[in-house]
Amino acid sequence: MSFAKWIGGALGWSFGGPIGAIIGLAIGSFVDNLSEKGTPLLGDRRTGQQRDTYKTRPKYGKQTSKPQTQSGDFEVSLLILASIVIKADGKQDQRELDFVRQQFTNMYGKDRANKAFELFKRITKQNISTRQVCLQIKQMMDHASRLQLLHFLFGIAKADGLVTEDELRQIFTITGYLGISNRDYESIKAMFYNSSDNAYKILEIDKSAPDADVKKAYRTMAKKYHPDRVGHLGKEHQEGAEAKFRQVQEAYEHIQKERGFK
Repeated sequence: MSFAKWIGGALGWSFGGPIGAIIGLAIGSFVDNLSEKGTPLLGDRRTGQQRDTYKTRPKYGKQTSKPQTQSGDFEVSLLILASIVIKADGKQDQRELDFVRQQFTNMYGKDRANKAFELFKRITKQNISTRQVCLQIKQMMDHASRLQLLHFLFGIAKADGLVTEDELRQIFTITGYLGISNRDYESIKAMFYNSSDNAYKILEIDKSAPDADVKKAYRTMAKKYHPDRVGHLGKEHQEGAEAKFRQVQEAYEHIQKERGFK
């Protein structure tokens, strides 16, 4: 399978807007024609301007409801945001790059992961508007999938053993642009730190909350982070969401043991 056919067969709304232009520039000289599916080239090779001849795809900024995010839309969004986070502290740590490659290998298999990583390396060479990219994702991607993006970004930042202040600020900025609340941000952040009150932060409650509120919070968070919420992205992303879901369960079990209730 050619590089561009792999991309073209997996994307929906990512063909449009600033993300489409980034992909077009990244693919560059080895973009080939996707005419078999009636799909245009991702972008103009000389200018990076987006072509808009695929009539049936959703138009960025014009739809009244979110189209369904395909696996490729999530994948490309993840690659672009990962490149922003990795460059936040002014350097690209090899452990972070290895984490991205390994995660993509786990999710997609070696062949697709290699193609994704090749695209990723080209994306990291571009100057990207964090705000524009995030606003497109916010407008087009469902909330559960955006939470999964955030979880992955913290994993990248922690891959070298330390989340720097620059990386933390960048992830916090991305969170705001993605329309994710501060409580959700703190919940996912707590999954990557060790402290006495992290279990409460993961469940988005205060340490003084009564047992009944703890139980209610657990039910709410279990529903919010359930892997089925990203089932439309494919089995590979459901499996990735399992880690986040397990951390919610472990947080609840920790509080149960600490307080001695069932």
